[in-house]
Amino acid sequence: MVEESPLEHERREKIGRLRARGTEPFPWSFPGRVATSVVRAAAARLRPGEEDLAHPLRVAGRLRAIRVHGRTAFADLDDLEGSLQLLLRVDELGERGFADWIADLDPGDLVGADGAPAVSRRGEPSLLVSSLTLLAKAIAPPPEKFHGLQDVEERIRRRYVELLASPESRNRFRLRSLLVAETRRFLADAAFLEVETPVLLPVAGGAAARPFVTRSHYLDEELQLRIALELPLKRLLVGGLERVFEIGKCFRNEDMDTTHSPEFTMLELYWAYADYHDMRGLVERLYTALGRRATEAYPDSREIAEAARAFAAGFSTIDFVDELERRSGIPDLGSKEPAELARLVRAAGSTVPADSPPGVFLDKLFEHYVEPTLTAPTFVVDHPETTTPLAKRHRAKPGRVERFEFYFRGFELGNAYTELNDPDEQERRFRAQLSARGAEQYAFDEDFVRALRYGLPPCTGVGIGVDRMVMALTGTPSIKEVILFPQTRRA
Repeated sequence: MVEESPLEHERREKIGRLRARGTEPFPWSFPGRVATSVVRAAAARLRPGEEDLAHPLRVAGRLRAIRVHGRTAFADLDDLEGSLQLLLRVDELGERGFADWIADLDPGDLVGADGAPAVSRRGEPSLLVSSLTLLAKAIAPPPEKFHGLQDVEERIRRRYVELLASPESRNRFRLRSLLVAETRRFLADAAFLEVETPVLLPVAGGAAARPFVTRSHYLDEELQLRIALELPLKRLLVGGLERVFEIGKCFRNEDMDTTHSPEFTMLELYWAYADYHDMRGLVERLYTALGRRATEAYPDSREIAEAARAFAAGFSTIDFVDELERRSGIPDLGSKEPAELARLVRAAGSTVPADSPPGVFLDKLFEHYVEPTLTAPTFVVDHPETTTPLAKRHRAKPGRVERFEFYFRGFELGNAYTELNDPDEQERRFRAQLSARGAEQYAFDEDFVRALRYGLPPCTGVGIGVDRMVMALTGTPSIKEVILFPQTRRA
């Protein structure tokens, strides 16, 4: 049982009083309500001091504050559309009704109100209340308006409290939903079919990451939570579904930081008969559309406006190796032995197992020397083959693959290839990196190689982190602030 404060005990006493006079403090429904924005729009046609008694409306939401001035009270009510002032008057509610409501209502309570659109004498859009309905008595008081939940971990553990206290947080997660919906609309218009693939797999492939492991009692075998969506989606291209995408949860048993979470949302799409040049064009169009949609929804946000302008202006393009050599001052990276690459990585301040594949060392060097400089939308193209077992070799650059990553505001937003579709070459690459350590190893999915033997059409694919997509478009500095319930340590 949660230990309650004196203030919470006082609120429980109010519940008893309400029930004693026949008012249920937790009713079943409240049909017919409109958003507070509807009342504000109706009030916009009125002058200060006027009321529109001919067009009554019903609203519902959470009380933020109550101010009593003699025989009139003003209450601020919040819903998802914003805030609305309620005008409570003795001549509308009656002496007894007015006194009872003032005595028993508290900030944080959920209430419904029937009344007429009005404008106060000071010009504030309002609802002149003719009747009130308590919809849920809040036993726990809301956070203090100006301080809220100060502890970052506590805000994440109790996201529901932060949401009720912070319009900014509500707007951020509302925008996330709008962006996901816009992504689905964009891809549907481009003739992509949305599909679902398994979360539990015998082998979690498609990335170099440590999986979470669970067990099936029915199958009597261990299963892994997926770390990527890639390999099942490519199997669908083998089966003749030429354009597919999925938006779903992935899981990686790894550390947490500002851009990584062990549970995250991925968008992956695969496109038959196209290559990574085609995918670059699609990614640019997608982010331009997302920026436009975000600006329409929140036109007053400086961060969103800056991101939208940046994506509308287009992506620049840099070569992975050329830019890394230029920024680091290290020449001929492609010819260096693994031991020398390991030494360079240690000198840059990273700790990587000495027997990691060369591509891991190159990725760490790029992360150190180049990533922080990529603040504008940028495609990084044509990575060394050792970094990417699943991409097709470059048609013009020996030792490279046709791959791009794209960056904005200093972090990676997504990763795309012209996909490797030669089953013998795919098996050779899988086997070549089986000696890699732990999380740096791509799992050898034998059934995926078997699927390629039936013929995977020439294709391209991209993986985009949805959480980072929202970070990029809103200027949010931490991935935990765009995931409603991110993983965190227990209190």
